[in-house]
Amino acid sequence: CEKGGQWALALTLLSGMPAARLVPDAISCSAAISACEKSGQWQFALVLLGEMLTTKVPPNEISYNAAISACEKCGQWEAALGLLRSMPATDAMPSEVSFNAAVSACERAGLWRVALALLSRLEALALRLGAIGCSAAISACEKGGRWQVAMHLLAGMHDMSVRPNLISCCAAISAYQKGRRWRLSLRLLDDMLLASTAPDEVTCNAAAGACEAAGCWRLVPGLLSALLRLRASPRGVSPSRSAVPDPRPEGARARALAGHGHPKP
Repeated sequence: CEKGGQWALALTLLSGMPAARLVPDAISCSAAISACEKSGQWQFALVLLGEMLTTKVPPNEISYNAAISACEKCGQWEAALGLLRSMPATDAMPSEVSFNAAVSACERAGLWRVALALLSRLEALALRLGAIGCSAAISACEKGGRWQVAMHLLAGMHDMSVRPNLISCCAAISAYQKGRRWRLSLRLLDDMLLASTAPDEVTCNAAAGACEAAGCWRLVPGLLSALLRLRASPRGVSPSRSAVPDPRPEGARARALAGHGHPKP
């Protein structure tokens, strides 16, 4: 039931356990909460967690993580943060998974300051800071229009030996697009190619959008042509009708502008 997201059946089975002289434990309760999480039933997930607190079955880390994820998926960031704060009181210690889910909840709401505070707390607890949490925080900065913070977060990943993934790079380029920082977008694309991280459709479109939004529409045709060669197959973004194709080889201008030094914003 849990793996299939059959939350209603999971709740029925859980409630029927006492009649069959079976005692629900942390494993069965956590599985039911996880089923609710997969189906987006965050209210039922919280009810189950509350029932565990009032019985002799204390919730564990897995129970809390599933409930926090349920809140995150449904945009209930306040509930997610409340659960994270309440974990130590029940001897359930937050893990990297707990913080990642909470940061993702903040990302959906664009709460970049709270997301950064959670990352700092994660480090203070000597927990491993991974690409998932960093990517969610960068995306929160993008939604909050903080391209500078997104840039520093991305650079900080390298300093902490955390390799940026496609999601973190895409979020950063989207942040640069909103800030009309086309040079940063092209530089990051260049870094992705050097790191053998193939840009996807969303990433390419964001980079092209950054160039066009900043008035550098002449770069867009050459950029999209080069990215088509990389099989990124960008769709949905087209250059201005007045755009003139770059006469130089495909992508040469974009790569030249990207350069190898630190670009100016």
